[in-house]
Amino acid sequence: MLCHMIVRWRAVREAARGPVVTHALIAGCGVVFVLGPASGLNPAYGTGDELLDAGAAYFRRWGVVPDELFTATPRAWLTPLTALFVHGNWLHLLGNMLFLYVFGAMAEERMGRPAFIAFYVCTGYVALAAYAAANAGSAQTLVGASGAISAVLGAFLYLLPRARVTSLFPFLFFLPLRFPAWLVLLFWFALQWVAAHRAESGPGVAYLAHLVGFSVGFLYAWARYRGTTRVSRPATATEGDSQP
Repeated sequence: MLCHMIVRWRAVREAARGPVVTHALIAGCGVVFVLGPASGLNPAYGTGDELLDAGAAYFRRWGVVPDELFTATPRAWLTPLTALFVHGNWLHLLGNMLFLYVFGAMAEERMGRPAFIAFYVCTGYVALAAYAAANAGSAQTLVGASGAISAVLGAFLYLLPRARVTSLFPFLFFLPLRFPAWLVLLFWFALQWVAAHRAESGPGVAYLAHLVGFSVGFLYAWARYRGTTRVSRPATATEGDSQP
């Protein structure tokens, strides 16, 4: 009885403090981006061609380079972790952080903070490594948190399928419409699937990392929380038009 009361008290305290891990991840990605060359705000990287060269070197150092990842060097194996906090431009950063802010908060609340941060890092690593393995001969650098965030979306689909999600669709003049999370997220997954099959080789969006992350996130939530009571109450969430 006493143990149950202590666990309950800790859960209430965590809920009162809000999604600390989600906010910390967003802040961390924001700080890394502002201090890096892609933001254009750090004078240490110069301007013009000097800035472009610095950006390429920065991404190659901290991002995943598929044809170098499986060289078995410690630095190469760390890049799927460091790449989770590096973004290519402002749109890339803001789009990813929007999705993390919306879906991460409720997923963190459901999983708990320690489990959520471990889930985020591990699934993000797997998604980026899987993309690199599928494109092992590529020298194009891969950066961004989209693999981990896609895993959050997959877990969200299992944990809170009936949450109401407000979506903005350009072809409907950006009218805000509310749909069940399962419908929005399955539609998103289908878009990633189609885009992955149409994507050409070379720089662009790593749709395969999205698909892997989403699938791993859903399967983890299914295996870990199967048999437990899923949250069925309507929840407030807003999904933008950006791709994670």
